Amino acid sequence: MCVLQIKHLMIMKWTIKLKRVYEPAEADDGLRILVDRMWPRGIKKSDLRFDIWAKDVTPSSEARQFFHADPSGNWDRFSEMYREELRGSDALRKLADQIRGSGFSTVTLLYGFRNPVRNHAVILKEELSALLQSLSF
Repeated sequence: MCVLQIKHLMIMKWTIKLKRVYEPAEADDGLRILVDRMWPRGIKKSDLRFDIWAKDVTPSSEARQFFHADPSGNWDRFSEMYREELRGSDALRKLADQIRGSGFSTVTLLYGFRNPVRNHAVILKEELSALLQSLSF
C-alpha cells in the first residue's frame, strides 16, 4: 500500500491590475511594478511609489520604435513581436518568481503610455497571468 501525504499545498491566485504612472498610488495596489524601460516624463523618482522596476520585461528598442511609429496600424504585429520576446527570455520567469515571493496577492503594473488599451503592459499582464497560473500548480 502506498500512502502519499501532502503536508502543505499552497495555490495562490494573483490579481494583476494596470495603472498609468501618473495615477495616484492606492492602498489596494499591492506590489507596484514599473514596467517601462525609461523613466516616465515629468515624475521625480522620489514621487513615484513602486516596489520593482522591471526593465528586463519591457519591449526591445526595435519593437518599441516599430509600435510608436504607428500605434494603431502596428498593434497586431507589435503584440506578436513582444510576446515572442517575452517567451524567449528568462526575464518574465524571474519577475514571476519575484511576485510569488513577495507575499502580495495583488500586483499593479505601472506604465506611462497614454492609451490604456493598446500598450505593452496589456500584453505583459496577459503573459504574466498565464505564467503565474501555470506555476501555481
